[in-house]
Amino acid sequence: MLLAKNLPFRYIYSTIISKLRMSTQVNKAYLADHEAPLIMLSAKGFFEQLTNKEKLYAHFMSKASHAGSRVVLRQVSHESEAIFDLIMAINTGIGGQYPEGKDSELYLEYVSQFLSNLGNYKSFGDLKFVPRCSQSYILKLLELAQIDKETKPSTKSCLYETWADLIAKGIYYADEKCALLGFPSQGHRSSYYFGDVAPEDMALLKKEVFSAYSILPENTRIKKLHDKKFEILVASAVKQNQLVEYPKEPFQLSNGYQVSFVFGDHSREMALVAHYLSEAKKYAANDIQKDMLAEYIKSFTTGSSHAHKESQKLWVKDLSPVIETNVGFIETYREPSGIIGEFESLVAIQNKKRTEKFATMVKSAEKFIALLPWDRAFEKPKFQPPDFTSIEVLTFAGSGIPAGINIPNYDDVRLNIGFKNVSLGNILSANPGSKKRPTTFIGDEDRELYDEYHSESFEVQVGIHELLGHGSGKLLSELEDGQFNFDKKNPPLGLDGKPVSTYYKKGETWGSKFGQLAGAFEECRAEVIALYLITNRDLLEIFGYKTKDEQDSIIYAGYLQMARAGLLALEFWDPNTAKWGQPHMQARFSIMKTFLKHCSDKKFLQLAYSKDDYSDLCVVLDPNLIETAGHDAVKDYLMHLHIYKSSGDVTNGSAYFIERSTVDADLAKFRNIVLDKKLPRRQIIQANTTLKGDEVKLKEYGESPLGMLMSFVEREV
Repeated sequence: MLLAKNLPFRYIYSTIISKLRMSTQVNKAYLADHEAPLIMLSAKGFFEQLTNKEKLYAHFMSKASHAGSRVVLRQVSHESEAIFDLIMAINTGIGGQYPEGKDSELYLEYVSQFLSNLGNYKSFGDLKFVPRCSQSYILKLLELAQIDKETKPSTKSCLYETWADLIAKGIYYADEKCALLGFPSQGHRSSYYFGDVAPEDMALLKKEVFSAYSILPENTRIKKLHDKKFEILVASAVKQNQLVEYPKEPFQLSNGYQVSFVFGDHSREMALVAHYLSEAKKYAANDIQKDMLAEYIKSFTTGSSHAHKESQKLWVKDLSPVIETNVGFIETYREPSGIIGEFESLVAIQNKKRTEKFATMVKSAEKFIALLPWDRAFEKPKFQPPDFTSIEVLTFAGSGIPAGINIPNYDDVRLNIGFKNVSLGNILSANPGSKKRPTTFIGDEDRELYDEYHSESFEVQVGIHELLGHGSGKLLSELEDGQFNFDKKNPPLGLDGKPVSTYYKKGETWGSKFGQLAGAFEECRAEVIALYLITNRDLLEIFGYKTKDEQDSIIYAGYLQMARAGLLALEFWDPNTAKWGQPHMQARFSIMKTFLKHCSDKKFLQLAYSKDDYSDLCVVLDPNLIETAGHDAVKDYLMHLHIYKSSGDVTNGSAYFIERSTVDADLAKFRNIVLDKKLPRRQIIQANTTLKGDEVKLKEYGESPLGMLMSFVEREV
């Protein structure tokens, strides 16, 4: 650190101390959660109501889901799969009998967090976490399990020569660069890549490979070799290219690099997934499900991403199934360039009573979309009513479980066929129970109302977010036949009152155009739509809130919750790199900043405190301004986000959103207190199904780290 001349010593001293404190704070942030609430995700009551055929379908779909867990481990980090194998080997070696004492508790807390995230980076925040127990304790466990620390891990994907190296470097080592997921060329880590992959590499591959050959990149990984070569690894059971759309021979890019496709990435797992899908197909409820599963099987066997798109076209048409499923390389949030998907698979049971409520909202969707504040030219000519169901999750294979899902993510499928919304009921209602702690950053005067209504308000927000948020909007695009889906000669007016001059050219998509920013930008747009429409009394009546007092409470809790979420988001922003680690939290921070700094009435939202250490910090929101100044600020923000996205104005849209989500010094000062008051994120334990003869049994586990561990020991991964 360079010290400026002529500065007072006390200033220099305080600066050094401040830096040291920040360093200590950041290092503390890497520690695994302590005393995190663990919740058994129960769907037992709904499962028992299924017919035997439905139970068999759910069983084999769950087996297919868990068979992809190792894919997720490999996508999270290069060391995660080996850590998983080490955890399992230790447990087997000691027969599940851990020594008594604090070290075992801390080790099992790490194990539980690792398994709930399917990797050693937080699924919500992309930050590496390390055990609170010592390295020597894990080495002691190796001795007890009779595992030689100097032997090479059996995990094929492991980059470390010995178990001891894996423990020291893969499990425990973390600095401010490698502790964050991102481009390797920038010092971060990503196991979507092998080698020193940079943003410009991915931009070139998007343009000259994926767009040029009309290949969907979701099921790939990228290997950059030292001799000016790229290998694009395709997830498939077979190891030969059987697809006509993929080039058979290597070809050259404009920068001189050679590109070749290599099939068979995750071949064991893809074969297992396809096998269990074939078994599930025997118990499908209808022909649409059978055809959908056939396309899934083709996709995972051959690596055809186009077959996966075909599966999603059929999935959209399978309306209100008793057993809802979806599987594939879906969300692209964690891949730094925003185009490669993380494997995930859902198996859930419809909650018919709660679904009726959402069905009413779907019927009124066009009416509510018409209230959104943009010209109809920026909206689809006809809203395709989606299937909107509330489901109870039986199985979710992935790094984290969302509260709601709006898929497929293929823009042309959404536009021409439709999409589905699912609300994950038992995720929304999952309660940490006795370990629940007082809500942070909410004032005493708001606490009772917030605690009573925040869950109900969140359900409303999720419903609007998924259906009317992600379900609205149109991308002004050049079509494959050279035509346009808008009046090219008389384009709609932009934010400046002049006709927009940008659009999506042939082959361009939302993700490929906006890249890494796309996820946070779109989540923000959907969140802001939820805030814009939550004040609509007719919509609140659909959710069962009939009286003005109830509706006011839902609205206030919703805005208060968003303001608090924006403050909590500071945990997921790294002050050293100014990098956001979680797209939803980047979005929520930008909304809070909009409340604070871009509302005409500065009393709308204030961050109040009286102590120098901010320990009494709380959000203070004026409920009387929500439907006036607050709503106007939301409307203005929404107009900008939507029109920039719809018109493909990546230059102005990116600059605008980056400014709104940039953490200024006057907000960065609150980060330490946010970290100090951080509550551990809940960890979800999932059930297993077993087949004895033709009878399917469901097994649930205790809400403890050992319960989490046993749920994995007793399933095929």
